[in-house]
Amino acid sequence: MGDERSRFEAQVLPHLDAAYRFALALTRAPDDAADLVQEAILRAFRGFQGLKATEAKPWLLTIVRNCYFTARERQRRETALPLRDDCDEIPEDSLVAAGPDPERSSIQEEQQRALGRLLPRLPREQREALILREIEDMSYRDIAAVTRVPIGTVMSRLARARVALKELWIAEHGAADR
Repeated sequence: MGDERSRFEAQVLPHLDAAYRFALALTRAPDDAADLVQEAILRAFRGFQGLKATEAKPWLLTIVRNCYFTARERQRRETALPLRDDCDEIPEDSLVAAGPDPERSSIQEEQQRALGRLLPRLPREQREALILREIEDMSYRDIAAVTRVPIGTVMSRLARARVALKELWIAEHGAADR
């Protein structure tokens, strides 16, 4: 059991931050995201022996996504209400890394806050694809595996998400800030 736990910690736990960022993109609520990741890690640990692939990140993010849909369905059945979607605050350090230059840091922080305001306004499928590609730097193939849609669907969701995000950005900041 010690070897299995060590292997789990080495292969899966390095992707804990990515799992949280993805959960936060799905739930848009920090507390719900933390609960979601906790449930996903428990499920991942229980099913880790069956993991054959060498890439644990897409596997873990698939579990996070499945946990999200399971929790959402459970909550819908219990209360007929979805998970909280009213939280516009995404932790500032979860989307863009700040550089050492104070001016650049200030610009990046403002852009990060703007992105945090704009991302929740995208449809869930587009937001999900955009986070996995641009924030988590996953391949189209891995995104398709996580979201269980064809690669072509991933590509079209990403294209629509980028266009929608650009339009939201222009509406909020004007064309000069592109």
